[in-house]
Amino acid sequence: MTTLTHRTRRMEVGKNSEKKVESEEDTNQDSPDSEDSGDSKDIRLTLMEEVLLLGLKDKEGYTSFWNDCISSGLRGGILIELAMRGRIYLEPPTMRKKRLLDRKVLLKSDSPTGDVLLDETLKHIKATEPTETVQTWIELLTGETWNPFKLQYQLRNVRERIAKNLVEKGILTTEKQNFLLFDMTTHPVTNTTEKQRLVKKLQDSVLERWVNDPQRMDKRTLALLVLAHSSDVLENVFSSLTDEKYDVAMNRAKDLVELDPEIEGTKHSATEMIWAVLAAFNKS
Repeated sequence: MTTLTHRTRRMEVGKNSEKKVESEEDTNQDSPDSEDSGDSKDIRLTLMEEVLLLGLKDKEGYTSFWNDCISSGLRGGILIELAMRGRIYLEPPTMRKKRLLDRKVLLKSDSPTGDVLLDETLKHIKATEPTETVQTWIELLTGETWNPFKLQYQLRNVRERIAKNLVEKGILTTEKQNFLLFDMTTHPVTNTTEKQRLVKKLQDSVLERWVNDPQRMDKRTLALLVLAHSSDVLENVFSSLTDEKYDVAMNRAKDLVELDPEIEGTKHSATEMIWAVLAAFNKS
């Protein structure tokens, strides 16, 4: 009973925080005139931290060796996080550049975010001329480029650095495990309540709180669903559900990520960067 009561209270606090974040982000769209209201203290975890947490095996403390999508998914999360914090935005559409994937990422503010990965990316975007598209930035930050002069943009040791942030926040711990020929640093989950809260939030978003309209969804929840799908960790989120609910959740999530980003990105109150990142992953 104590555990259930404690978990319920955490969920209530989480829901109240989500409402505050949603109201703040409604005024923080991708336009250059939007205010920098994304740095809310109510947001405990960044999108990248949430994606990695969802991908980690609780006891083992590492992601699946077969997952080759999470690296680019984390980079996409960095771009969305920066956009939500009012640091970057997509250039306005023109007659020649209407598609999300053709429009460049522009700098709105270079003020520090307090997160090393976000600030490092911000410096790259500020220093890059000519400007680049969302898809190009994901490739550059991941290191998937044939241009040796652009390897400097690669963000290195991203998973380890995000994991260390989660250790500092008391959600993970650090251990060493021996894998026959080598030792590997792992980060088992210690704060399972926080991860369960995150999983429950995503489950509810496609079950009890399903609205069948992405424009009415909480923006961070929508972004996390897109990133979890692109990072191939959505299975981890729904695996604890019953077979019936699992099928419903997966089908609704599938319907969501199969929407046309070009259409959704033009709708009122849409966060363009979310749909631009989804469009980039759909094309890759």
